[in-house]
Amino acid sequence: MPTQAKGWGTESADQPLRPMSFERRDLRPNDVAIRITHAGICHSDLHTCRDDWGGTRYPTIPGHEIVGTVTAVGSEVTRHAIGDTVAVGCMVDSCMECTQCLEGWEVFCERGGSTFTYNGKDRHDGSLTKGGYSDHIIVRDHFVCSVPQGMDVARVAPLLCAGITTYSPLRQYGVGESSKVAVVGLGGLGHMGVKLAAAMGAHVTMITTTPSKGADARELGAHDLIISTDAEQMAAAGNRFNFILNTIPVAHDIQPYLMLLGRAGRMVIVGAIEPMPGYHGGLLISHNRAVGGSAIGGIPETQEMLDFCAAKDIYPDCEMIRMDQVNEAYERLLKNEVRYRFVIDMAQGL
Repeated sequence: MPTQAKGWGTESADQPLRPMSFERRDLRPNDVAIRITHAGICHSDLHTCRDDWGGTRYPTIPGHEIVGTVTAVGSEVTRHAIGDTVAVGCMVDSCMECTQCLEGWEVFCERGGSTFTYNGKDRHDGSLTKGGYSDHIIVRDHFVCSVPQGMDVARVAPLLCAGITTYSPLRQYGVGESSKVAVVGLGGLGHMGVKLAAAMGAHVTMITTTPSKGADARELGAHDLIISTDAEQMAAAGNRFNFILNTIPVAHDIQPYLMLLGRAGRMVIVGAIEPMPGYHGGLLISHNRAVGGSAIGGIPETQEMLDFCAAKDIYPDCEMIRMDQVNEAYERLLKNEVRYRFVIDMAQGL
């Protein structure tokens, strides 16, 4: 039977989040029921609640960085068992039959796209999906990842978005011990990019507009620092990098960063989800440079990322909050007053 859930969400773009009760569906044969213990806060949560991108369907319960404990499994589930510590990211379903899904890129499902963890449409009953700012969730088993034994579960949640968003392009483009990598922007994504690239053995340079972030960058694993507003520093770094991970979250001129790429260098944009200014094609043709983008990885790569972070003892820098502090956290997020991710302890303030 369906179950009653408690969570925090909003009924309109101009309203704060508040406690809500709603219904979760009954278990299907391939479903997993999860008691949520921790939920990360992502900028996407805030944008969706305030309808910054359009298309928000209210009432919305956000949250796509989820960690918890399995409480029940459907009759066909073999990958997870009651009592397992598991994690759920940005998607909870897809067709599982198209080429993209079969190759482990469920996020690019060719049959209507993947089903998002919140503000999505359930593929079977058409209901609105509701996310992790809640006491429990029901998810198709394929989209539930295992949290490796021994990990600090209080800090795992942001890996399901910030972690995989930065790990995926680094992994796809072969970042390793011979790589010279620059990470542009030191925020929720950028700080994970630095940690992961350094753990892969790369020589990592942080590029930022803020000199005071230099100490933080080095503590996170960066070897060098470039202030992007310093013309001399930028000129001296020309053609230096094999790979640039660009985490700037708003539209910006990418030409100064393209000039930092060496032969066959690539810059991947993971932060800006909006129209970008144009650039001179000659910057690509010279040195065979390329610019592209990257979304979250698929489920196999997400599990690989969790296993990598467990092996290398990598976690996001987190500030723990109660559920009833979420509106304050949103305001601080807008002011960049967090280093570097909020995580909600669901045992408090729900």
